[in-house]
Amino acid sequence: MPRDYPIEKTRNIGIIAHIDAGKTTVSERVLFYTGVSHKIGEVHEGDTVMDWMVQERERGITITSAAITAFWTPMGLSKEKKNEHKFNLIDTPGHIDFTVEVKRSMRVLDGAVVIFDGVAGVEPQSETNWRYADEYGVPRICFINKLDRLGASFERSFQSILERLTPNAVRMQIPDGEEDKFTGVVDLLSMKFFTFEGANGEQVIEGAIPENLKEEAKKYHDILIEKVVEQDEQAMSDYLDGKEIPEAKLKEIIRKATIDNKITPVFTGSALKNKGVQLMLDAVVDYLPSPADLPPVKGIDPKTNQEIFREFKDEAPFSALAFKVATDPYVGQLTFFRVYSGSLQSGSYVLNTISGETERISRILRMHANDRVDIKEVLAGDIAATVGLKATRTGDTLSDESHPIILEKITFPEPVISLRIEPKTKADQEKMSLSLKKLSDEDPTFRIKTDEETLETIISGMGELHLDILVDRLKREFGVGVNTGRPQVAYKETIKGTSEAEGKYIRQSGGRGQYGHVWLRVEAKERGEGFEFENAIKGGVVPQEFVPAIQKGVKECLDKGVIAGFPLVDLKVTVYDGSYHEVDSSEIAFKIAASTALQEGVKRAKPIILEPVMKVEVIMPDKFMGEITGDLSSRRGRIEQMNDRGTLGLKVIDSKVPLSEMFGYATTLRSLTEGRGNFTMEFSHYEEVPNNIAQLIIEGKK
Repeated sequence: MPRDYPIEKTRNIGIIAHIDAGKTTVSERVLFYTGVSHKIGEVHEGDTVMDWMVQERERGITITSAAITAFWTPMGLSKEKKNEHKFNLIDTPGHIDFTVEVKRSMRVLDGAVVIFDGVAGVEPQSETNWRYADEYGVPRICFINKLDRLGASFERSFQSILERLTPNAVRMQIPDGEEDKFTGVVDLLSMKFFTFEGANGEQVIEGAIPENLKEEAKKYHDILIEKVVEQDEQAMSDYLDGKEIPEAKLKEIIRKATIDNKITPVFTGSALKNKGVQLMLDAVVDYLPSPADLPPVKGIDPKTNQEIFREFKDEAPFSALAFKVATDPYVGQLTFFRVYSGSLQSGSYVLNTISGETERISRILRMHANDRVDIKEVLAGDIAATVGLKATRTGDTLSDESHPIILEKITFPEPVISLRIEPKTKADQEKMSLSLKKLSDEDPTFRIKTDEETLETIISGMGELHLDILVDRLKREFGVGVNTGRPQVAYKETIKGTSEAEGKYIRQSGGRGQYGHVWLRVEAKERGEGFEFENAIKGGVVPQEFVPAIQKGVKECLDKGVIAGFPLVDLKVTVYDGSYHEVDSSEIAFKIAASTALQEGVKRAKPIILEPVMKVEVIMPDKFMGEITGDLSSRRGRIEQMNDRGTLGLKVIDSKVPLSEMFGYATTLRSLTEGRGNFTMEFSHYEEVPNNIAQLIIEGKK
C-alpha cells in the first residue's frame, strides 16, 4: 500500500515538562491549529482532549500520556496535501509519580518539545525529563511558556536552561514585552516580528521589528549566527570572509546540529493567550528529525545473540516496540507500539521475541487521545495501537516471525512507597486481584505482592498520588471497593562489612537422607550496584550441578533480610567451599544449606537498613523561610541550597529528606505558609537509616 505521507514528512514528538508548565495547554493549541479539534479545551475547565481521564480532569493534571495524530502545513506554504506534515504527538505527565509515562514515551519518540514555565524556568522534573531524553539521545527544542504571567522573564528562564540543563541552548526568538505587556515575538533568524490576532490567535501577522527592540534583536541575531556557523566548516569560512549566509543554509545547519544534540533551539510564547504556538510547530518541521533522519535501530538477534540493525524502511522486515499497555472500557486491552521497520497489516501474525509467543493483530487503531480510528496498515516510523494481545507487556519487541529481533528494553525506576489494601466485601475479593493485575500490566512501576506472614496484599508505587489514583481507578473503572492502610516506605537492607559463614543441612531418617554443606563469603558492594553471585569452587569439592541450587537458595533468601525482613540489596556472595555425599546430596539440601549460610553471613557482616531519600524543592514567600527550614530540619532534611525565584519575593529551598518523614507534608506546608507555599518531590537515592530510627523500624513502630 503506498504511503499517505512520505516518511520525511512524519514527526514523532513528545511534549514534556515539569508539572504545571503548560504541556496540556500547548497540546490543546496544537490540536486546534492543526484542525484536529474545533474548540480549544482548557485544563481549568476540565474539557481538554488530551486529559480525558476523570481523575485528570478533576485534579487538572496529566496522569497518562495521550497519543494523537495531527497534520500541519508550515506557515507561508499553500494548504495542499504535498505540503502537509504528519505529527504523532504524545502529551506526557509532569508529576514525578507518573514519571514512567515520560520514560516509556521517550524510548519511542524521535524528538521532543520541552516546555518551561516563564516564571519558574527549569524545575526539578524538567531536569529528570531532560535526563531521560539524554539517555535515549532524543533531539529537543525548548518553548518558554506563560510569558503573560506576573513575574515571567524570558531571559531568566533561558539562563536557567543554560546553567542547569545544557550550554548548547540558543535563542531563536526574543519576546516583545513580558507579563501583561507581552505582545509578540521577534524571530532572530529571519529578523521578522510576529503578532497573533483573531479570537484564538489563529492569524499570525508578520511585521517590522519595533524600534525599541532593534538593537537587542541585532545583538542576539549576531550571537545566534556565530553559534550556528560554528557547526559547519564551510559556513564558518564564509562567515569569516564576510559573506552573507542564506537563511535556508542556516536552517539546514541548525537542523543537523539539533538532530545531533549539539544545539537546542529555544522559542517562546504563551499558549494560554494563543501566542507563539504556530511558530513552534514550524520549528518542529524545520529542526526535529523524521524517522528517516535517524540511524538504523539497533537490536539483538535472539538466535545468535549478535547485534543487528534495522533500517526505517517499509520493505525491511517488521520490528516494533510495545511501549504502553492500557485498559480501555470499550475495546479491552490496548497495546501502543512504535514501528521501527517494515509494515504491519491487520489480520497478520507477529512474534513477541521476549515471551516467545506468536500474537495475532486483529485490529490496528490510530489513537486520538481516547478516541480510535481503525486503519488497515501501519508503516515504518508510525505509532499506533492494537487490541487483544495476550502475552505482550510494556517494553516487549514485536517482530516478523522469520526475522526475529530484540530491541533495547525500557528500564523502570523501583517503587518507593507501599500501601496495605484489602477488599471491602467477599464480592470485591474476587474482582480485586484481577483488577490489580490489569493495572500492573499497564504500569510497570506499580507492583503487587502478598506478605507471607500476614497474608496481606501490599501495593507499591512511585508516590502517594500514584497509589491514590490507582485506588480511585479500582473503585471507578473496575467497581472494586477497597480499604487501604497507612503507606509503608520501601526500606531495604544491606551490609557494610565482609564475612564468611558455613551452612549445613543433614537429615537421616532411614533410607536415603539429605546432605548439603557450603561455605559462603559475603561482601558489601557500592550503593546501587545490586546483587552478584560468584562460583569460586575448586577441585570439585561440590559438584557443579549443585551450584544453581546454591544460587537459588541465596537469591530466595535476599527477599527477606535479617534485621527487619526488608529485601537485601548491594551485596556479593561467593561460594568457595563445601562438601557433598555420594548418595544423600540433593539440590534441595544445598538450597537450604545456602540460605542458612547466607543468613548467618549477613548477620556477621554489619547489616544496616536503607531508606529512600527524596529530592524536595519548596517554593514559598521569603517571610516563611525560617519556619520552612526549621520544619525541614526537624524531618531529618539536609538543606542543599536556597535561591530567589523571580522578582516576587519568592524563595526556593532545595533539600534531601527521607521519604518516611514526608507523609502529610502538603498539609503542614499549607498551614505554615498561609496556603502560599508549594513543593515538588522526587526519588533521589537510598541511604543508611540512623540507629535510633532503625530501632523504631525494627520494633514495628514505623
